[in-house]
Amino acid sequence: MSFFTNLFGNSEEGKTSKVGWRKLTDLGQLNELIELSHQQPVLIFKHSTRCSISRFALKNFENEYDLSEEDLQPYFLDLLEYRNISNEIANRFEVTHQSPQILLIKEGKCVYHESHDGIEIASLRRFII
Repeated sequence: MSFFTNLFGNSEEGKTSKVGWRKLTDLGQLNELIELSHQQPVLIFKHSTRCSISRFALKNFENEYDLSEEDLQPYFLDLLEYRNISNEIANRFEVTHQSPQILLIKEGKCVYHESHDGIEIASLRRFII
């Protein structure tokens, strides 16, 4: 493996993740995850597939991830392919668009958001429990 593959990850399609991502591909899903957030916290990870910084943040997040499906429902947004959803997220939750970015939704509201090197499981955990 090359240095860059170790650093930024492999772009192999079909690679599985221990996170258990649900792909966010439709604006209707945004309404569903807001409703779900009244029962349990929901995470949205906004990722740019063309950005090495975003790929690095995603890989680090996935490596650190140790939460269960009962703790959190994680959604993954390819913001290049679904920019309209990313724009709607910024509008509904009143957060400035960033990439990469995570948003934690509870009771229909964004209670925590972070971007770039601030994306960490330890920081996120404080808002879940």
